[in-house]
Amino acid sequence: MSDAVPMTRAGYEKIRAELEEMENVQMPEITKRIAEARAEGDLKENAEYHGARESQGMLQAKINSLKTKLAKATIVDMSKLPKDEVVFGCTVKVKDLDFGDTEEFTMVGAGEEDIDEGRINVTSPLAQGLIGKKVGEVAEVEVPAGVNKFEILEIRFDD
Repeated sequence: MSDAVPMTRAGYEKIRAELEEMENVQMPEITKRIAEARAEGDLKENAEYHGARESQGMLQAKINSLKTKLAKATIVDMSKLPKDEVVFGCTVKVKDLDFGDTEEFTMVGAGEEDIDEGRINVTSPLAQGLIGKKVGEVAEVEVPAGVNKFEILEIRFDD
């Protein structure tokens, strides 16, 4: 069994709302499409029927995945986390020691990640390499091409 999935209350509610939309809006629409296509007769050559069945299967897989995330969710109490090291919920500014550029990452839970916004899942390899580090320390993160080194420049909590 895999570990718990850390989340903020907001992240948990976002996934719950997405799951509710899938189960109560999208799935009934697909079921209706299947029924309408089935009413047209011969199912062997009925592209609409087969397309709707495929959509139903993909949606059910997404529903199952979200249910698993919610079942494993652990709501993190941000007030109990240390403020002087990289932890769940913080934003960390790092300097890439190989390229010299700086980047910011916010450590978030499942369902809240958005790489374009710098929001990375706390369970990702990059986040795991940064967790526990303090300002001035160097984090080494293994990547397929080798090891990336990041100096921790700043840690802040935006909430």
